[in-house]
Amino acid sequence: MTAFRIERTTPLAAEEAWRRLTDWPAHADQVPLTTISVPTPGPTRVGTVFVARSAVGAVGFDDPMEVVLWEPPAGDAPGRCRLEKRGTAVLGWAEIHVRARGGGSSVTWEEDLRLRLLPGAFGPLTARAGRRVFGRAVDRLLRGGA
Repeated sequence: MTAFRIERTTPLAAEEAWRRLTDWPAHADQVPLTTISVPTPGPTRVGTVFVARSAVGAVGFDDPMEVVLWEPPAGDAPGRCRLEKRGTAVLGWAEIHVRARGGGSSVTWEEDLRLRLLPGAFGPLTARAGRRVFGRAVDRLLRGGA
């Protein structure tokens, strides 16, 4: 298991932070060498599937994910989304939590990221890389892009 956690605060309202963090195609602009397709018609809900394709030229892999929990924030109620990774190369899950806090919101991104062909001994390195890559993506999404 390679679990990591990212926590951020933002001046954005919880609903806006949620919208930005669950705009799946926007994630492709934040993660190098990645494209994202959403074959399930919108809006996002339980059962929505999207696929992150990481590749250099013709060499790459797909990371299909399914939304298994979808609870957008509403008023004082926090939001929570859980994704299950369904790929042959990447396994695990991710959860996004957004809660109104003061004049903005707090965000927690938790993930268990496992690479099928990578031995468990590489877990700490994978967690460190995941925190860096996904932390940067969360920061950029909350800022509104690049």
